[in-house]
Amino acid sequence: MVPKAGPVSGPSSAKDSPISDRRELVEFLEAGCKPVPDWRIGTEHEKFGFRLDDLRPPAWEGERGIEALLRGLTRFGWQGHEEHGRLIALSKDGASVTLEPAGQLELSGAPLETIHQTCCETRSHLREVKAVGDELGLGFLGMGFQPKWRREDMPWMPKGRYRIMRRYMPSRGRLGLDMMTRTCTVQVNLDFADEADMVRKFRVGLALQPVATALFADSPFTEGRPNGYLSYRSHVWSDTDPDRTGMLDFVFEDGFGFERYVDYLLDVPMYFSYRDGEYLDLAGRSFRKFLRGQLEELPGRLPTLRDWADHMTTAFPEVRLKRYLEMRGADGGPWNRICALPALWVGLLYDDAALDAAWDLVKDFSREERHALRDGVPKHGLKLPFRRGTVRELALEVLKIAGTGLARRDRRNDSGASEAVFLEPLLEFAQANQTPAERKLELFHGPWGGSVDPVFREFAY
Repeated sequence: MVPKAGPVSGPSSAKDSPISDRRELVEFLEAGCKPVPDWRIGTEHEKFGFRLDDLRPPAWEGERGIEALLRGLTRFGWQGHEEHGRLIALSKDGASVTLEPAGQLELSGAPLETIHQTCCETRSHLREVKAVGDELGLGFLGMGFQPKWRREDMPWMPKGRYRIMRRYMPSRGRLGLDMMTRTCTVQVNLDFADEADMVRKFRVGLALQPVATALFADSPFTEGRPNGYLSYRSHVWSDTDPDRTGMLDFVFEDGFGFERYVDYLLDVPMYFSYRDGEYLDLAGRSFRKFLRGQLEELPGRLPTLRDWADHMTTAFPEVRLKRYLEMRGADGGPWNRICALPALWVGLLYDDAALDAAWDLVKDFSREERHALRDGVPKHGLKLPFRRGTVRELALEVLKIAGTGLARRDRRNDSGASEAVFLEPLLEFAQANQTPAERKLELFHGPWGGSVDPVFREFAY
């Protein structure tokens, strides 16, 4: 969700030689083009930790803290990574475990060939986390927004870039600190063959991101009460920072490609530069000036490709382009929905016929319709009116296209099951016309007796 830098996330592998030519930035993105056999699936998910006895989020330090959990996970072969002597991340076999600002635990999965592999990876990770968490009296919950605790109750992890963002966020929107401390997501990162393929996938992904938001909507509570939304996490992004969020209308304009996206990123204000093991606060500064050596904080110094790679992670649109495309519209949730998200997007984007069908579905959406979907789904979910029907009808058609795409991929597990099996939870929600959030609201007003506390017991991993 928030930018990563350092040894775990990859930017450190970028060239450290100075750059001054915009063309190098474009070429950095172009280098993400891959032949179809090399396409992979990278799935990320975040989850809230809580203490089993009082449901409070654990701090970083202490016998039952997040650091203790990370150290416990090293028994499973994870390698630790420290910042100023503090353990803040793990890595193993192309995957990483990192911390969001309030200690939300994130698995950034390895690039894998099938969703079956993704599900095995996620299940193994959750088993490891549960094994260590049980010893420490910690549980973990997948939802889009912290259902019980106030912003002031959330801890902060000892990471330099979060200090910079914590200071800067309130100057750009009312809910940026909530985004940092009280939200969790699941997302999938997917490859493209060339610029034209990237453009087509980017457009389909943006147009249909609200459908994913509706299907995965699971954040109806704030501070123990219903908040009036089904995906409050999605709403939070609408008041975080207008410079770096949103639907990116220019993606649908003629001529869009890598160069246009670079120009967009050059206009996104910076957060930091990671140099000599420290995060230099550059919040609000211009990368264009950096490219000319005109930053007051770094007089005459030019950025490196590592700076550029880091900067790309500080834009937060609904779909984000790096050397792959990130689908970013879904709330966090249980294990089966962590598997369902890559199934949805792989089915739509990794099969040519499915991608053509998805584009046919959305190509005549107007700008106003795309924004109406984005703005209305967080509150109304599948029941949001759209054209002559609702988002539910749109979702059912999208799931049909995704299912046929996965069937044509025909990647089966040892039991002969297709990847399409992972769409079943989403089909259930769409057919019932009821989001995960609405089901939790029914429990809240019924068996839970107006308390959100049971969610930590009934929906923990």
